[in-house]
Amino acid sequence: MYKTDLETVEAVNNISLTVTRGRTLGLVGETGAGKTTTALSILRLLPATTGRIESGRIEFNGQDLLKLDENMMRVIRGNRIAMVFQDPMTSLNPVMTVGDQIAEAIELHNGKMPHDEVNRQVENILQMVGIMPQRRFEYPHQFSGGMKQRVVIAIALSCEPELLIADEPTTALDVTIQAQVLNMIRELRDRLGTAMLLITHDLGIVAQTCDDVAVMYAGEIIEAGTVEDVFTGDRRHPYTAGLFNSLPDLRSQAKRLKPIPGLMPDPSNLPKGCVFAPRCGNRIDICDRERPRSVQKAKHRLSCHLYQHQEAI
Repeated sequence: MYKTDLETVEAVNNISLTVTRGRTLGLVGETGAGKTTTALSILRLLPATTGRIESGRIEFNGQDLLKLDENMMRVIRGNRIAMVFQDPMTSLNPVMTVGDQIAEAIELHNGKMPHDEVNRQVENILQMVGIMPQRRFEYPHQFSGGMKQRVVIAIALSCEPELLIADEPTTALDVTIQAQVLNMIRELRDRLGTAMLLITHDLGIVAQTCDDVAVMYAGEIIEAGTVEDVFTGDRRHPYTAGLFNSLPDLRSQAKRLKPIPGLMPDPSNLPKGCVFAPRCGNRIDICDRERPRSVQKAKHRLSCHLYQHQEAI
C-alpha cells in the first residue's frame, strides 16, 4: 500500500503468483491496476517514505525476500533478479558509454573479475542482444529507441539472472522493432533458462510471448492460468471478456468496438464486494456485498461469484 498524510491507497491486495524457470508469466491489466507496484514489491524498490508491504511473503527459491536486510537485497538485485524498466530513454545514463554501463552491472556483482574478462563479457552480451561489439564505446544518444531497449535488456541479463522482470519492455517502440525485441527476449529466455515476469496491457504480446497469464484489476488477480486457458477456454472472467471484446476482430463486421463502461475504482476507496462489480453487466446481488473467492479448475483460476454459483449447483 501507499500511505500519505492525506490517504491510504491499497494498490495490491491478496495476490498470488508463481513464475517457473524457463517459462514466461504475463501480468495483464489496464493502467493503474497495480502491475508495476507488484514488480517493485518483488525487488523491494517501493518508495521508502510512502510504500510499504503490510503482510504476505515474496518467496524466491525458498527464501522469503521480505525477511532479508537491505545489504542482502543488493546482492540479489541485478544478480539473481533483474528488471527491465518501462522507458529505455530514461533508464540509461546519458554521459556513460553503453559498454561502461553494462560493465558496471557486471563489476558490481563480480568484483574480483579481471578487467579483460569484464570487457569480453560486455562484448558477448552485446552480441547476444544483436548489437555489434564495437558499439560499446558509443553513448545512448547514438542509438535508436529499439537499440536502447536492447542495451537495457543487455544490462538486465549481464549477470544471467534467474528471474527477469520486464515492465512493458516495448513501450514507445514501433511495431516492427517491438516484434524484434520480443523475439529476442524469448530466445534469450530459452537459451539461459531464465524465469520471466512480463508486465503488459497488450493481449497480443501475451499471446505471442507468454506461457501463463494473470489478469489484474484494481490490485487483485481476478483470473490466472495458461495462455490457452485464458484465451481459448470456455470460462472467462467478465473483465477478461471485456478486454477481448475491446480488441478489433478481422472476422467481425462491427462498426464500433465494445469498450468496458465506467472506470476502475479509486484504490483509496475500494468497493466492499467484488472490485469489478460497478462495471460488470453480469453482476448479481452478492457481488455488491462479498468479495468472491477463487474457483480453480486444473491450472485455471477465477475470482467471480458467477462461477462460484455454478460450482455450488
